[in-house]
Amino acid sequence: MSEASPRGTYLVISDALRRAIAEREIVDALPSEADLMRSHGVSRNTIRRALKVLEGEGVLESAPGIGWRVARGDRRTLVERMTGVIAEDALAIGDTFPSEAKLCERFGFSRTAVRHALAQMEGSGLLDTVHGKGRTVRTLPSTDVRP
Repeated sequence: MSEASPRGTYLVISDALRRAIAEREIVDALPSEADLMRSHGVSRNTIRRALKVLEGEGVLESAPGIGWRVARGDRRTLVERMTGVIAEDALAIGDTFPSEAKLCERFGFSRTAVRHALAQMEGSGLLDTVHGKGRTVRTLPSTDVRP
């Protein structure tokens, strides 16, 4: 990375790793942090931030003694899983979306990760927030969302 990214270098790296996983260039264990540092020309802290983003999305998991590996099971991101709640729970426009606490319990992610995913869903127009009342479904997701 020769130039500073206006988006955040760690986000650019997490996008690159996400693409490599989606394109099956990485199928199990990731290269070591040192190898990732060399290949991206960044510090260990930047690599760790990128890995934490992907861990928060459920794409990666830390494996003691191994390093980082592609998460097993449902390979969808947390946003994709939470968007799926609309269809799974048969929610219609105007229906109340589950609370942060219920989503944390349902998906096994931290409140921070769930809040980040909810913010993305609000930003894409899927949800509305009514302060004091919670979130409601604003529009139904398109059918081109990955399964």
